[in-house]
Amino acid sequence: ELIDLKMIQCKRVVNEVLDTIDYVASDERVIFRTCEREKNHVVFQMGTADAERALTVAQLVENDVAGIDVNMGCPKEYSTKGGMGVALLSNPDKIEAILSTLVKGISKPVTCKIRILPSLEDTIQLVKRIERTGVAAVAVHGRRKEERPQHPVHCDVIKAISEAVSIPVIANGGSQEIIKEHASIEEFRQVTNTSSVMVARAAMWNPSIFRKEGLLPAEKVLKEYLTYAIRYDSHYSNTKYCLCQMLREKLESAQGKKLHAAQSNEEICEAFEMNEYYKEVTACLEIKRDMLNAKCQEKLEQQPGDNGSPDVIKMAIRFNKRDYPPQITPKMTLLEWCRKQKLPQPVYITVQRPSDRLFNSVVTVADRNYSSSCWDKTKKVVEQSTAIVCLQSLGLPDGRLCEGEKHKRKRDEVIAHDTETTSSASLDTNKKKSLSLMKI
Repeated sequence: ELIDLKMIQCKRVVNEVLDTIDYVASDERVIFRTCEREKNHVVFQMGTADAERALTVAQLVENDVAGIDVNMGCPKEYSTKGGMGVALLSNPDKIEAILSTLVKGISKPVTCKIRILPSLEDTIQLVKRIERTGVAAVAVHGRRKEERPQHPVHCDVIKAISEAVSIPVIANGGSQEIIKEHASIEEFRQVTNTSSVMVARAAMWNPSIFRKEGLLPAEKVLKEYLTYAIRYDSHYSNTKYCLCQMLREKLESAQGKKLHAAQSNEEICEAFEMNEYYKEVTACLEIKRDMLNAKCQEKLEQQPGDNGSPDVIKMAIRFNKRDYPPQITPKMTLLEWCRKQKLPQPVYITVQRPSDRLFNSVVTVADRNYSSSCWDKTKKVVEQSTAIVCLQSLGLPDGRLCEGEKHKRKRDEVIAHDTETTSSASLDTNKKKSLSLMKI
């Protein structure tokens, strides 16, 4: 489950080094990573309590996933305190709004996962209401919100729900007591009379649960998972968590203790004697990264000059917005100058370096090219920096505040803040006086 508030801040990035699609937060953390191979298989499950926010996230990812699922069954505090997960079960109007908005707003199938309510009748009534929203299926975890994995799963309730509606019902919650091997997945489906089964914990413990031929040895599964984790540069904390789930009772072994102490993917590989594989993969990725960086740099630098040859004037300049008035930026100054000179407006070509996702830019003015040698994490900063290089190269003022003006601006900001604080304090004092008078 990925929370909508995290995803809504992400940008979609094509990762050419890993051949993946990354959804990257403003702090450069990868929140969701997928690839072409998974496009028609992976269902994006989100935690949400807001219909419009859910739609924004669904529209952001829908071209990279097979479907969208809304988690209404999570009992954890991080989910419920935001009105998500099982907290939604007490608000059927909001459930209907979220699902209806998603069904109407995206082209991919929409599903949801719920837990059962204290009353069977209330649960069936809720599922029928969910059915009317147009969802493709509903997953039912056969436990109430206060029940945990050690409590028995209510197969009879899941069966009653499945027989009461016409949409596919997916049985969930059988990992602890029913699902032990591939054949028992079908047993769970039959006893609940559902269209299919959702497997969570049993699949975390041993993903080979889906093999008709039978479970693979844990050691083989662990190493195979680690192979993928390194190949796709999974964050070490995520890799570590998944491996701990697979080790389970062996966590107290020497290998388990090494895994527990590991603070990087390299150290995790050492615990499983996969050092050489780690070195081989990271070396290959580094070579690919260097090649892409070289192409990126070549594309940036080989913008044609007025004689058709590479000609980029560079300076080590970085834009700092505190050095400029808030209403007039270097880009605006350069654009205004071009208009006065009856020149075509500046053309910015901005590229992103795959290795660190930093940006750089070249601006073309009057058939000459200008760039800052400083890379930055935002397009805005590098384009402003490039505009400054152009202005200074042409001997033009770039709009920078002089020291006196900067001090004046800072002083004005401080005065404005102090005035606001004083006014607030004065209001509080007057309020206290009024309350005292009222008491008298």
